[in-house]
Amino acid sequence: MTDPVASPYLELLRNRINLRRIPFSERGSRLMVFRGNAHLVVRLAERWFRVDGQLSSYRQRPAIVDEWQLTDGEGRSLPFEPVTYPHRLDCDTPIGRFTLAFVDTESLLLTLPPAACGLSFLARVGEAQTDRRGAILRVTGDVRRSVVYTTNAAILENIVEPAADGTRRVRLRLAPQDDHRSVLLNITPRLGFNRSMPDATAALSAAARRWHDWFAAAPEPGEDLRRQYYYAWWIMRAGLISTRFYTTREAMTPSKIHYVGVWQWDAYFHALAYRHLDMSLAKDQLRIVLDHQRPDGMIPDAVHDEGTITHLGFPVEADVTKPPLLAWAAWKLYEISGDREFLDEIYEPIVRWNTWWFEKNDLDGDGLCEYQHPFSSGLDDSPLWDEGMPVCAPDLNTYLCLQQEALGRIAAVLGLEEDAARWMSAADRTAGRMLRLMWDDQAGLFWARRGGEPIRVRTPFSLFPLLTGRLPGDITERLVRHLTNSAEFWPRFPVPTVALDDPNYDPQQMWRGPTWVNVNYLLIDGLRRCGRPDVAAELRRRTLEMLAGGDDLYEYYHPETGASDPRAASIFGWSAALFIDLVLQEAATRDAGT
Repeated sequence: MTDPVASPYLELLRNRINLRRIPFSERGSRLMVFRGNAHLVVRLAERWFRVDGQLSSYRQRPAIVDEWQLTDGEGRSLPFEPVTYPHRLDCDTPIGRFTLAFVDTESLLLTLPPAACGLSFLARVGEAQTDRRGAILRVTGDVRRSVVYTTNAAILENIVEPAADGTRRVRLRLAPQDDHRSVLLNITPRLGFNRSMPDATAALSAAARRWHDWFAAAPEPGEDLRRQYYYAWWIMRAGLISTRFYTTREAMTPSKIHYVGVWQWDAYFHALAYRHLDMSLAKDQLRIVLDHQRPDGMIPDAVHDEGTITHLGFPVEADVTKPPLLAWAAWKLYEISGDREFLDEIYEPIVRWNTWWFEKNDLDGDGLCEYQHPFSSGLDDSPLWDEGMPVCAPDLNTYLCLQQEALGRIAAVLGLEEDAARWMSAADRTAGRMLRLMWDDQAGLFWARRGGEPIRVRTPFSLFPLLTGRLPGDITERLVRHLTNSAEFWPRFPVPTVALDDPNYDPQQMWRGPTWVNVNYLLIDGLRRCGRPDVAAELRRRTLEMLAGGDDLYEYYHPETGASDPRAASIFGWSAALFIDLVLQEAATRDAGT
């Protein structure tokens, strides 16, 4: 069946979805189609914490549909060669082409070749009932799911029988007919579902149109980064999950495979990309975390279908949140939208959020705040926390300074002149306290502190106060010299999360050495603010080179080689989002001739 919608974007991304680490999926869907050796599988992007009792058990949970084989008229498995596009998956076999496409977020349509053919798969269900058009299979117990298949083809054989480990084996054989036959597969948590067979041509056309319109709405990039740029936009659409229970807005996951839910600071970075294409969607990435703000002002670490994460008992017992970048992100949205009403909507919640930090986390009363849980930093396994908590960190207080400044700008837009002056003064005081209490003039760095003593681990977060744009010029230059020193933070693909010459440096251990795109993005933003656009441009160029060099966009990278670690999450949201924003920054710089 030929494509009813001609789109250069869809052809550009031909075979970018490799079905091994990158699934075929759809906006809002919890279904992910992967490839096994000679079959397909369907996994669910769902957390079942109240059943599994573990936060990340979904990563190891068996597929709900496994060993999905395409068969000939005798039920024999067919070899197939997949060809992927954002909107469809073609499987070419010796008897013809099978094509898979999403009808909606819970339904997949498989179009069939004219020859006699069929399919076979394992379903992890407890109940099954066949009928003249297919079968209804159900997962029972604490988690209820339905797996339903329906066909408009003449059925030769339709068998569902028990298999190993409580699964059911489905065997469906279909008579030869014209090329308008198909099988509809519904996988849904709902009691009700629609088994009406859609017109295959119309369904494929609708799928192509959805994706084409998404890509067409994005600003045009430079030609050299075009393919990876639109792949990043694929991630930003495919990674969205629809509303369900506590997931109160359509929101972007950090990775549909590895991190199902909404993490607070990830949401802020995701919004920076969406503001270029769909401002309403960008705003909802901020709103969803505010939907769950606690009465005391704290914003949860993460929001999942079944609840929120606000407290953890490991590796220490403490409330857990994420860095306070909400006002900073909101102001970046405003710079494009000019939407005063959105600022008015979120101003008081952000004020409560800022108040919580200083009332609950300035433990020694010196005007600077401490992280009480390592995960609140977002830098989960950084060596900064090796000696225990709490830690007064320069990155946290830099974020709070930026937040106070952004609140001042927001207050000015809202006509709250006294508030605006108060917030700007507070930002100045926070920057001054970091200079007074964290700056080490001999080392030329800002140190994190625990129990009043410096933590002499050299990380880029010792440079973060330059993001404020409020430091004396000589201190800014000393920090920039550290940043651009090839023996410390300036390998081929900066910025390592621990200095290259620090004994804690490990380029393959998450926050103990690898390069993370959000760290680079914040430094690029800060370098422009403190008057070093030249260094910002070079860091942006190297970051784009690193991100454009692979087949996917990953969680973190090796700072010396640019390679992704096998443990780094694939289809990673903020890497895609910030790649998009940096590409557009680069294009704007070229257009301006600077």
